[in-house]
Amino acid sequence: MTIDNDIGLLERTLAALGRPAWEVTPEDIDRVVGDLAVKGRSTSTRPEYVQIFKGFHRFLQARKAAEIEAAFGVRLVCPVDVFNASRHVGDESPALVPPPTPERVEEFFDFMKQRIATARKYGPAARDYAMFRTLYHAGLRSEEASLLDKPDVHCSRGPFGKLHVRFGKGAHTSGPRPRWVPMIDGLDLVLRWFLDDVRPKFPDSPVLFADESDGTLHRGTIRNRLRYLMELDGRPASERFSPHALRRACATHNYEHDVDLVAIQQMLGHWTVSSTMRYVRPSATFIEDAYQRAVAGTLAELTGKDTTA
Repeated sequence: MTIDNDIGLLERTLAALGRPAWEVTPEDIDRVVGDLAVKGRSTSTRPEYVQIFKGFHRFLQARKAAEIEAAFGVRLVCPVDVFNASRHVGDESPALVPPPTPERVEEFFDFMKQRIATARKYGPAARDYAMFRTLYHAGLRSEEASLLDKPDVHCSRGPFGKLHVRFGKGAHTSGPRPRWVPMIDGLDLVLRWFLDDVRPKFPDSPVLFADESDGTLHRGTIRNRLRYLMELDGRPASERFSPHALRRACATHNYEHDVDLVAIQQMLGHWTVSSTMRYVRPSATFIEDAYQRAVAGTLAELTGKDTTA
């Protein structure tokens, strides 16, 4: 790409950031994208600001890094990270990065459980645990989770209970697309515990995952909460993930456990199976694991014994 072709957009982006490119932080990127959303700029326009800045920052790293470090004592590190990058920004887009493995996700949830026992405020720590469990096991978007109310949890509906996602993402200008999502993988137990033991510690209102003033958690707040928890966890940057990565991990986890692809599509609220397939990133041993399951199933049919036990 060439900067000359987009100089106008770049100037607007730098003006909105309000500081030299080498001093921009991830929080500055979040602020600008958030301001664009408040001003009603379309979801297709906002990533253009992030993309043009990322391209300009790469130019500085390639051509001016030594001069900037000598003059200002700053080593250039791109502030566009997995939390504020569009899924379609550049070759390092989070959509091209494998989602966290089930083992990595469980390690993170173990960390969160330990934190509940030691956190200064039990309520917010326990709420975060239940909320991110919901994002992972139900495959919800952050905004969908933020708009859940307590009556949307239907524990007696179906064999596992279901979440009524009333504000599911619609296509283009079609408006919300509601769907029912089963509370599988023990999510029903987590949410029963949350409703019985945790939610009463917040002021009373219909909101399911409320903040301490009983308002709705914005999707940006959810993303920032996860970033904060990742920093507390102390893992290297390569092992950190975003709320959207939890949604992709949900799709991959269920696909690897032989859940029908159409069922995963309906669970995630996608319009097409092809969209769901872009979320699925099987593990490196997926083929071998599938082969072993198939062989074990065939032997079980021939011998009448369960060879997987």
